[in-house]
Amino acid sequence: MRLNNFIAASGICSRRQADEYIRQGRIDVNRKTVTDFGIFIEPEKDDVRFDGQRIKPKEHIYILLNKPKGVVSTTADEKGRKTVINLIKTKERIFPVGRLDFNTTGVILLTNDGDFTNVMLHPGHKIPRTYVAEIHKPLSEEDQLKLQKGFVYEGKFSKFDKVSVHKRGLVAEVTVTEGRNHFVKNLFKKLGYFVNELHRKSYANFTDRDLPIGAYRFITKSEIKAFYKKYEPAE
Repeated sequence: MRLNNFIAASGICSRRQADEYIRQGRIDVNRKTVTDFGIFIEPEKDDVRFDGQRIKPKEHIYILLNKPKGVVSTTADEKGRKTVINLIKTKERIFPVGRLDFNTTGVILLTNDGDFTNVMLHPGHKIPRTYVAEIHKPLSEEDQLKLQKGFVYEGKFSKFDKVSVHKRGLVAEVTVTEGRNHFVKNLFKKLGYFVNELHRKSYANFTDRDLPIGAYRFITKSEIKAFYKKYEPAE
């Protein structure tokens, strides 16, 4: 196992920060300081220490929650509202990957893996998110085309990557790779449409299929491997 991956797996930092710690001479392997972050170690045999303290990798967990309405996407809430953490039964300290609005439902991921979170949220990786929006009036063909071709919003060129309409135009399924706050609702609003209901049906390769609102499941290692194979950029 590569040394920097081992350090990141311990939970003390991200993989990039691990590289910095190694360069700074703060990592010892078998009582010898190392400065090459590319070296490989045997996790079961080698003694790895950070600032003199032995470190061991912790088990990463990944959870997919089909978030209900009336729940905030944070670890705690100063107003005392229910959070996504309150819906999960685990002893591990986990964090949500990004956010969904208070009354937006759908897929949200929670994990204790900082590297995974960084890959998911980095704007340059363009991770797709698919939403189903119920709007207050039928979406015209002209406006559907505008949403697909894009326009300037808040000083930045903005668009939906995919748009399809259902139920006589009152329901739109859109895919975006943009992570700005309220992005889907605000683009519809810009063209004169009010979003009555918003549900995220997928985030990357993780979907709400066979998962009722309010339920959650643990994501498998094979799903995580499939995610990295498809979305992690080459270093």
